[in-house]
Amino acid sequence: MLTLFRWMVRLTVGLMVVGIVLVLLAWYFAIRSLPDYNGSYEVAGIAQPVEIVRTTEDVPHIFGQSDHDVFFALGLAHAQDRLFQMTVLRRAAQGRLSEIYGAGAFASDDLARRLGLYRNAVASVAAQDPATKEALEAYAAGVNAWIEQVNLGARGRGAPEFFLYPDDISYWEPADSLAILKLLAATSTVQLRREVMRARLSLTEPKRGQELLAAPYEPAIPTYASLFPGAKLMPPERALPPYDWVTGLAGFMAPASGASANGWAASSARTAGAGALLANDPQFALTAPGLWYLARLELQSGGVIGGTIPGIPAILSGRNGAMAWGLTPAQIDDQDLFIEEVQPGEASRYRGDAGWTDFATRNEVIRVKDQKDQVITLRDTANGPVIPGGHFGIASILPPGHVAALSWTGGQVGDTTMSALVGLMHAKTRSEAAATLQGVVAPALTYTLADRDGIGQTLAGAIPKRPATHATLGRMPTPGWDLANRWQGTEPAPAELTDLNPEKGIVATTGAGPVIAHGHPLGYDGIDDRRLSRLNLLIDSREVHSRDSFIAAQNDMVSPLARDLLPLIAADLWYSGEPAAPGTPERQRQDALSLLANWDGSMNEYLPEPLIYSAWMRQLQDRLIRDDLGPMADDFTHLYPDFIERVFRDVNGASAWCDIRQSTATVTCPTIARQALDQAIFDLTARFGPDVRSWRWGDVHRARHVHPALGDLRGLSYVVNLIQPTSGDDSTVARASMRGTGPNPWMNVTGAAYRGVYDLADPDSSVFVISTGQSGHPLSRHYDDMAELWRRGEYVGMSLDPALARAAAVGVTRLEPAPR
Repeated sequence: MLTLFRWMVRLTVGLMVVGIVLVLLAWYFAIRSLPDYNGSYEVAGIAQPVEIVRTTEDVPHIFGQSDHDVFFALGLAHAQDRLFQMTVLRRAAQGRLSEIYGAGAFASDDLARRLGLYRNAVASVAAQDPATKEALEAYAAGVNAWIEQVNLGARGRGAPEFFLYPDDISYWEPADSLAILKLLAATSTVQLRREVMRARLSLTEPKRGQELLAAPYEPAIPTYASLFPGAKLMPPERALPPYDWVTGLAGFMAPASGASANGWAASSARTAGAGALLANDPQFALTAPGLWYLARLELQSGGVIGGTIPGIPAILSGRNGAMAWGLTPAQIDDQDLFIEEVQPGEASRYRGDAGWTDFATRNEVIRVKDQKDQVITLRDTANGPVIPGGHFGIASILPPGHVAALSWTGGQVGDTTMSALVGLMHAKTRSEAAATLQGVVAPALTYTLADRDGIGQTLAGAIPKRPATHATLGRMPTPGWDLANRWQGTEPAPAELTDLNPEKGIVATTGAGPVIAHGHPLGYDGIDDRRLSRLNLLIDSREVHSRDSFIAAQNDMVSPLARDLLPLIAADLWYSGEPAAPGTPERQRQDALSLLANWDGSMNEYLPEPLIYSAWMRQLQDRLIRDDLGPMADDFTHLYPDFIERVFRDVNGASAWCDIRQSTATVTCPTIARQALDQAIFDLTARFGPDVRSWRWGDVHRARHVHPALGDLRGLSYVVNLIQPTSGDDSTVARASMRGTGPNPWMNVTGAAYRGVYDLADPDSSVFVISTGQSGHPLSRHYDDMAELWRRGEYVGMSLDPALARAAAVGVTRLEPAPR
């Protein structure tokens, strides 16, 4: 027995030692991939020495003797800090995530192949201007130089994620950068998803269904069944797994997930200094690391500083010595879904405008980790690629014997968007910038511009040319064989959408619709424009602005939606007689209404009112639509405020949504509002206790910056994911959109992952910040060192002064030309 005991002790000690050794080895190999910011490297591909000076926050300031060498160094710096992110973004665009993630990423790969993101990127390389081609080639050479350094120096494979997701890192190509830009374009638009939703609504509730999505300025459209006689709502296709937020972000960006931003500027006549002000905050999914990366480039035309996306050699939002710019995704209807009839008995042909026509087909192989390779057949029609029914619920609206094809501006070859973005960095005036931006194809963007003489805005991007006879104006799928619905090509954004001399001295956009050209909207699915109204209110509330007033506006957390809806919905509920007995549901309702009656609409993380309001609105919308839509109500995970306002104002009889079909008694809107409030309070009580005054918005509205590869791995998720309480909601200027599903539907999953305020009166007082940190390495102190600043609405300086950069340097990387 004593011998057995001794052996057990030895075995236990041995296992502990082995465990410690394994942990130490994992730690050693992980930290090997941390770059030495004070390193000196001999690299092939540059003509003169280059310095990368990194400030306290790890922002690289790149100094070289030529633009070629500067772009080379940017590629190297991106790879030093974000190599795993860059390779994953490239894989997402190529449709090759399954090779490292397994079957869970197959749906993403399948869609990327169908959209032809990488194929079209390769075909667009030749369309770039000479300067952009050189920038792309130099950037790719810089990325590859760091990959070579990783291999030569055994630097932990370049990122710790590669130990869990083995990947043979291929060298970077210019087309890879264009492909990431294509992925960005596919992510920014939601039109395909909205068209399918409209068709499903039409089939489920033909009479009033469109009221859910209709904008106030939107004309009526025919029912889906009238376009396709006999069509009926079909069960969803399960060939592909249902969309999941985290799985969808396996590539950092997910097509059709949507993007937004605020962009506004004030001329010197409206500012405290002798120069213009500009603010910009692009809003995408929150990931760790974030999508954005701060950088400064010293080009031959002068210094430029701002926000980049790793993989793309351009400052997308920022400033140079003469002007500043900010981007906002424009709510343009840039996608149309066409329903194509397949020839009976001949699946290789479809109905064209002149008879049965062969699909253009080709096979591609998707390699899936630990499983057999999957061969997919890609089919194209005259209207674009065929999108299988498993994506976006398309199968539920397809008549038997039909498929769906997509027309999309981002599907064009010869896309010169990259040339426009690279050229923008060299522009010295608003007019130069606007002319350069006419090369943008996709995504469609509203660029806010400011220079020493003034401010302006311009819409940039390809606009579909739809015939006036189009059956649905692009808002719902139409028959693909009918020429009356088919695009007649695309055209640049109309000149009337460029205003470089606004009379008010102020311009502002939030991506809210409608964008009007030639008297007609260019899209009908703009984000609720109350956010724009709130921004305009903040701007117009003072005659003279400063950098600090722009910062305050950028972080404004007052919900204009709450201010609009609560007086309308609670009009008959505010007064409820004598106080009810403490501890009763009636008293809880009275306390909740008392709080809301005195609330200013501030979605502050420390208050209970935002939580009560948000839970109430969720319950209210669900009660309004579930009786009519049935299970389809589950798809409406976010609030549709125009619909709720239309119901409670009884616009065109919309109050009929308040009545319950299954009930013999007539249910009024005040009654359903009270029932929804009671249910919301009941649910919140189960989670947070009976004292409504102790509830806090920040307890549920927490920003989850998820790591796409490691974020769901038990144990590691606590290290790589960043979770922090946040203020705001979908309608605040400081937009903090919620997931809408799952155990915590209030989880903040999208937001302004980059914020910048550019002051041309005192350029070096300009500021910017990103949502996480510069490094993508979870063990780096720069992985999350800006996260708390971002949460609190604080910033770091963005100076073009070389002396300032060197004074605050935490490291200087020197690149020397390798001997030939």
